[in-house]
Amino acid sequence: MVKPVITGRTKLVGILGHPITHTLSPAMHNAAFAALGLDFAYLPFDVRPEELKNAVAGIRALSIVGVNVTVPHKETVLDSLDVVTEAAGLIGAVNTIVNHDGRLTGYNTDAIGFLKALEDTGFDPRGKEAAVLGAGGAARAVGAALGMSRIRRITFFNRTLERAKELAQMVAGATGVQSTAVPWEEMGKSGMSIIRSADIVVQTTSIGMHPREAECPPVPADAFRKDQVVVDLVYNPAPTRFLKRAAAAGARTQDGVRMLLHQGAAAFELWTGRPAPITVMENALKTAQAASQVAEHP
Repeated sequence: MVKPVITGRTKLVGILGHPITHTLSPAMHNAAFAALGLDFAYLPFDVRPEELKNAVAGIRALSIVGVNVTVPHKETVLDSLDVVTEAAGLIGAVNTIVNHDGRLTGYNTDAIGFLKALEDTGFDPRGKEAAVLGAGGAARAVGAALGMSRIRRITFFNRTLERAKELAQMVAGATGVQSTAVPWEEMGKSGMSIIRSADIVVQTTSIGMHPREAECPPVPADAFRKDQVVVDLVYNPAPTRFLKRAAAAGARTQDGVRMLLHQGAAAFELWTGRPAPITVMENALKTAQAASQVAEHP
């Protein structure tokens, strides 16, 4: 493959986050652009929370085609945009921005990415029970996606209980699915039975993400069971300590790469208007993920 050359005609896209060194998105998207012969380049931008408004203004000023948005900006970025799609507004989080001649529109491709990743495991949410750890932007997308898929009940665990209650109310109001909130510290106590009875457990926080690999949500090992699906949206490292604990109990596990792939494909199509080369993107992700593991654990 010929290495692409950046010129004055190259269209720029990227990702805003903090920290950002862990991201695999540049490898995935740049491989896709090269495969289709598109003169695009994808760059990571480390943006501190206090600089987010300036960074978003820079999208207009620099005529950047669009960006992905990741932790910790998915919710706070809404106030800096001109338009937010109905889905992103409902979820209350944006992970993709498209620049339409200086008018910035916020989308959320996380929900569809999560559901497509679940399809890869063969899991059907209808009539099932879920436990979701966290109440941030990713949790909002997961909750909405599960609710729209007619799951029977969702329990949200979060350190700030009010945020979890607000999210539960949003999901219940928008989808009619029974949703409740439980304090984070109850995961190893009264909440343990909730996690054990759940058909799917989704870890949506950054706990366990590089360089905090030793950290793990306080879910006891015996809270997992053999016929569960356990998902951790963290993809670096893979598997996380959380997923290792679930796998040891016999649960089916999935890291965040599948969701990253599918949400990225949806964003790619919004920016380029072209079908995403899924296989190319998946192979690039696998290569980048393996390289990152080697670099961190030589």
